Amino acid sequence: MGRVSVGKSSLLNSLLGSHVFSTSPLHGETRSVDRSAWQSYDSGGVFLIDTPGLDEADGEQREQLAIEAAAQADLIIFVVDGDLTQSELDSLKTLYSQSSIVLLVLNKTDRYTEDEQDALLASLRRHTKGIVEDENILTASAAPPRQKLIQVDTVGNEIETVREIEPDVSMLTTRLWQILEQDGRSLAALNASLFASHVTDKIATRILETRRALAEKVIRYYCIAKGVSVAANPIPLADLVAAAALDSALVYHLSRVYDLPMSRRESGKLVAAIFAQLAALMGAVWTVHLASSLLKLGSAGLSTILTASGQGAIAYYSTYLVGQIAERYLEQGKAWGEGGAKQVAEEIMAGMDKNSIIESAREDISMRIKGKKE
Repeated sequence: MGRVSVGKSSLLNSLLGSHVFSTSPLHGETRSVDRSAWQSYDSGGVFLIDTPGLDEADGEQREQLAIEAAAQADLIIFVVDGDLTQSELDSLKTLYSQSSIVLLVLNKTDRYTEDEQDALLASLRRHTKGIVEDENILTASAAPPRQKLIQVDTVGNEIETVREIEPDVSMLTTRLWQILEQDGRSLAALNASLFASHVTDKIATRILETRRALAEKVIRYYCIAKGVSVAANPIPLADLVAAAALDSALVYHLSRVYDLPMSRRESGKLVAAIFAQLAALMGAVWTVHLASSLLKLGSAGLSTILTASGQGAIAYYSTYLVGQIAERYLEQGKAWGEGGAKQVAEEIMAGMDKNSIIESAREDISMRIKGKKE
């Protein structure tokens, strides 16, 4: 990690001994998190990760990539090319708070005299006291510029040549080897367990997604069945009894989708508990539902056509609520959580567009009733 253009990519290339990571004199050459295996260490399994600069203009998203990569790394090589800026110091403090192993590398030492290097190192130690161990403050010259040489022959002619200067990352390499010898095996074991956990989490996520998709189909099936049953039933109040039985059957089948099977009796008790919360939260809806059923009795069934689609839509909506609340209960391992059933019901109701659900239910029910009559 480090500011833009401090030589992060060049430093990793020098450790690798080849030009793997892209470098450029322009800011922001590194635009993604890249990695390469470090073959210099005998045991293998060590990866060097290059990240974008921390203060690149308009590079907030790439900076976030660097931060996320650092959070998953076992060791951070924090690269600077001079004395610390405040933003660099703040970043080091953040890494320290995360208990990261940090090596602070003063790169581009070829630019400085020995006295200047000593002064810079003293300043780095002073600013990072209590954050970075002295033994982890190192120097490097990852990409020293080529030297131009002028040679004069015996007759006085000048001959210009260019000499390549070898990078010097020996201090960093030695320190990395020391850390790997001390902690490499334990870090490898930890990473293996974390990887296994990550794989397990991914599998669990896929299973949960599959269960949710299947549960949604089951809930919709029972919503339609209940809506049509309530709307088409000509016997007053009997539709309410049938509706309760369908809700209980819905919960019974959802419990099997989530591999937490419940008996019919348990399903009925859960539905009763959900009804109690819904009645308290949306009593008006249940009142309309009951009044519509009673209206069938008062009009000798003549008003069934008038009330059917509306009552069926409300029945559809109530079952959808029951299904969503029961699903949350099952997802949490047959538990309501700290807020209890009331909080779960409130959260689910707040996240629903009641009017659109009822309207689509009304259309669906009317179409199905019409289809049956035809």
